[in-house]
Order: sequence, then C-alpha cells, then structure tokens
Amino acid sequence: MNSITIYTRKGGREIKILVAYATKAGSTAEVAAEIGRVIESKSGYKVDAHPVGKVKDVDGYDAVIIRSAIRAGKWLPEATKFVEKHRDALSQLPVAFFTVCLAMMEDTEENRRKVAAYLDPVRDLVQPVDVGLFAGVMDYSNLPFILRLMMKAMKSPEGDFRDWEAIRAWAGQVHTGLM
Repeated sequence: MNSITIYTRKGGREIKILVAYATKAGSTAEVAAEIGRVIESKSGYKVDAHPVGKVKDVDGYDAVIIRSAIRAGKWLPEATKFVEKHRDALSQLPVAFFTVCLAMMEDTEENRRKVAAYLDPVRDLVQPVDVGLFAGVMDYSNLPFILRLMMKAMKSPEGDFRDWEAIRAWAGQVHTGLM
C-alpha cells in the first residue's frame, strides 16, 4: 500500500510554506532543503525550497522563510531585493529569517547580536516572527579568485561549521510560530 501525505488546515486547504534563499557557494541551499524536510516531517505542511531568483511571487503560500548568506556584514543583494519586491505580500504573511555565517562559529551573545544586526535592513522592511542564526561553511575553492584572496588574507578559517542539530531544532519549532 502506498503512503500518502495529506497537508491540511481548517477548511481542508493544504498549508504551504516557502523557503526562499540566496546562496553563493551552495551550502545555503543544503540548509534550506533540510529546514524544509524537517518542517514537513514535524508538521505535515507542504514546503517548497527555491532560490529567491526563481520565485515569481509568494501568492498561495501561508508563510515564508527567507535565508541569505552573509557577505561583508550584509545579506546578499538578491535576498534583500526579494524582500523589497515582495514587501507588501510578505507583510501580510508570517515570515521567518535565517542566516548562516562564519561569525556564528562561536555561538556567543556578542556574536548573536552582531549577526542579528546584519538583518536590520530587511527587518526594517518586514518584521519576522522568528530568526535563526547559524554557523556556515567556508570553502575557498567555491569562492571567486579575489574573494578567495581576501578571505585567506583575513585568515578566515576554512571548513564546514554548520551545527545540523541546532538547524534541525530551529526548523522543528519555527513552523509553530508561522501558523
């Protein structure tokens, strides 16, 4: 017998969540996919994860989670433009932000304040119901030549610093604040 997942909400309509993300080296897409997988398994909601550039509109979604990599203390321009473009629609939906950056390698209160401040420009556009802050990946081989030189000169550590347990824990609870 085949297993069928039914996504419902009051009135029998499926609940759909969009995870829209901006990435430069691909690790953000992996995190977005895992967040979607965890939300679906914990809540039964339907989750679509797409790069921000492929999302034409947010109509039909009950909530949106937006994620961006951090470069020079800012969200990637395409993520910020996504929030600007869809600001009116997003302000009518529950929205969560999450970001992955090296500053969170050490999860201290000071680093959390610093990384949370990176979200201020998009938080001024849309107020999120939740924010997730996580450590990321630094793989020099995925960086453009100039950026690779800059990161090496700044002695940025190379490696995968994502805390999958923390990411999954956040994903496992964020859906409750979105509905």
